[in-house]
Amino acid sequence: MDEEIGAAARQGQWKSSCKALSLLAFQSFGVVYGDLSTSPLYVYKSALSGRLDSYRDEATIFGLLSLIFWTLTLLPLLKYVLIVLSADDNGEGGTFALYSLLCRHAKFSLLPNQQAADEELSTYYQPGVGRAAASSPLKRFLDKHRKLRTCLLLFVLFGASTVIGDGVLTPAISVLSAVSGLQNPAPGGIPDGWVLFIACVVLVGLFSLQHRGTHRVAFMFAPIVVIWLLSIGAIGLYNIITWNPRICRALSPHYVVKFFKITGKDGWLSLGGVLLAMTGTEAMFADLGHFSAASIRLAFVGVIYPCLVLQYMGQAAFLSRNMSDVEDSFYQSVPGPIFWPVFVIATLAAVVGSQSIISATFSIVKQCLALGCFPRVKVVHTSRWIYGQIYIPEINWILMVLSLAVTLGFRDTTVIGNAYGLACITVMFVTTWLMSLVIIFVWQKNLLIALLFLVLFGSIEAIYFSAAVVKIPQGGWVPIALALVIMFTMYVWHYGTRRKYMFDFQNKVSMKWILNLGPSLGIMRVPGIGLIYTELVTGVPAIFSHFVTNLPAFHQVLVFVCVKSVPVPYVPTDERYLIGRIGPREYRMYRCIVRYGYKDVQKDDENFENHLVMSIAKFIQMEAEEAASSGSYESSTEGRMAVVHTTDTTGTGLLVRDSIDDAGTSLSLTRSSKSETLRSLQSIYEQESGGGLSRRRRVRFQISEEERADPQVRDELSDLLEAKEAGVAYIIGHSYVKARKNSNFLKTFAIDYAYSFLRKNCRGPSVTLHIPHISLIEVGMIYYV
Repeated sequence: MDEEIGAAARQGQWKSSCKALSLLAFQSFGVVYGDLSTSPLYVYKSALSGRLDSYRDEATIFGLLSLIFWTLTLLPLLKYVLIVLSADDNGEGGTFALYSLLCRHAKFSLLPNQQAADEELSTYYQPGVGRAAASSPLKRFLDKHRKLRTCLLLFVLFGASTVIGDGVLTPAISVLSAVSGLQNPAPGGIPDGWVLFIACVVLVGLFSLQHRGTHRVAFMFAPIVVIWLLSIGAIGLYNIITWNPRICRALSPHYVVKFFKITGKDGWLSLGGVLLAMTGTEAMFADLGHFSAASIRLAFVGVIYPCLVLQYMGQAAFLSRNMSDVEDSFYQSVPGPIFWPVFVIATLAAVVGSQSIISATFSIVKQCLALGCFPRVKVVHTSRWIYGQIYIPEINWILMVLSLAVTLGFRDTTVIGNAYGLACITVMFVTTWLMSLVIIFVWQKNLLIALLFLVLFGSIEAIYFSAAVVKIPQGGWVPIALALVIMFTMYVWHYGTRRKYMFDFQNKVSMKWILNLGPSLGIMRVPGIGLIYTELVTGVPAIFSHFVTNLPAFHQVLVFVCVKSVPVPYVPTDERYLIGRIGPREYRMYRCIVRYGYKDVQKDDENFENHLVMSIAKFIQMEAEEAASSGSYESSTEGRMAVVHTTDTTGTGLLVRDSIDDAGTSLSLTRSSKSETLRSLQSIYEQESGGGLSRRRRVRFQISEEERADPQVRDELSDLLEAKEAGVAYIIGHSYVKARKNSNFLKTFAIDYAYSFLRKNCRGPSVTLHIPHISLIEVGMIYYV
């Protein structure tokens, strides 16, 4: 009986997991596969353009189909679905996911604070993977030559820049290819100018709707892509039966060899058009975080791959009997009675494909931003429940302007296809090289396995890349120019950020200097909590000494806050705060490291101050318990940090007694140290500001009864609560970064002009960190790097 119950339970779990997997696979159609599924609109037209136009015979068409089939089989199916999808970073994929894996396991990161104290994260390393790459001659060689790490970063930035460039080219080619069916749907089609106008209107509408968010994109767009795929699969099967059933023979690789024998160099040049059949393949890996590897594999193998193969076979069968219809082979192969329904679905599918790459572009920019490789921009989170659903206004409008410029400038899908193909193969080539390093340093496999992977897929992609590079004068220069500009911007920002951090690190205040000041720190201690924002995870920043030198007064409780992006996708809430002490107990100085993953949502959280107070209180408790067990009340050593959970108040020694509006009335549970003058000034400010601050909730704390026994803990908690009631001030550096006088021309240009220009035209750190302006204090400093 028990065995039957167990079997029934296992069967129920299996059905439930299958249902969830099927649902995820269905959702993935609308997010992941929009771009890849619309490739049949323009592949044959691009491949048969140029010199290959003179080889319009059945053998050429059979060879092209064989090339497309084996391209889809070897790269999207074998490389990505079977291998690359396994190289996720705690469920996340993409170029930066591979780079973050290498930064953790092989220490390739160039920012020093990307590594310190990260080992406290329980989710930092994947199960079953070692914490450090095994020592090897290659590992020692890379550690010895720092410039190679810089080259690796540039390589990754170039790949990421190319993905961002895809956000310009994909909407242009997808929408223009879809609406091009209006040119010749029947005798007397509309003029080219109107087709171009309609394409621009669709593009403007597409980018204008981005601010509404993409949290419904899966269920809204998935049916469109599924209907599109089933339609093109059925049309392909119809064309095979109607026009040339012998086309099935072209699946043999023999026809690839025959194709190159006939066409020679002209056939090699046509590879730039053939590779368009796999555009959007990188999205399977880049959007891995929204789904699971199993769901993406199920969708590709079960629907995407067979439908695309049938469609390409059907178009080839149609072209083998109608060689004059190459310019618009897809729409010409559609049976007349269903032309308009297919046209509508194709246009909608093109919009879906554009939407997916625009969303992926936003995600890439946010990852670059979190890892210190992109100027600060506004990130709007469009969903409360789904990670990664974001909208970046500045990037959105830049993409729209550039996409319209490409559409109006080229007006031809063949020329845009040359640019698009080069961008696509570049990203895939970067992924292949990074995967080879992951196989060695992360998976810790034999060097020969990595070389086999690199040679097999890298050689195929190198051949396609060489064919695409030849078309740089015919539009291929666009993605190169875009990628170089974006990469230059990102590297200059990263370089300036790194030099600024090194200046802070080399000029930090020593603990001996702090101890010599005494408990009063040599200055007047005023009521309140001072939060000093710094990029340092150890030591006291130079901004502190600069401030007290010019204004000898500081708050009774000082907290040095470091908001740190770690190279993992997400940091659990319970592991977000690291708390430590600076100096002896009576100094009331603490350090707080707030850690976010590169895909974490940094919301404008009004509870940050309350979480901080609870974290420090909990740290005080933990420290007292350790001191009681050891019989010594010595303060924590500098650099020793403890993970403090903030999901509840247990173990903090505090009780949450009330939650009120500032404008309301409540019994104060702790003695406020604000003077009557300060209270009066605050009330006047709130009245003048229109009550904008009156809606903010405030949480009152009270020391619990069990903590009244220990006088040291009670006094410290009492000081902490008094400071909290007095108010919180945020101190942040307003820095000016300049190159030293003896710097070379490149460094001077990068720091004094490029980096300074970016800093002046991006969002300020106070806005990025969600610091309330009423409590902000900026300290001006000049950094000579």
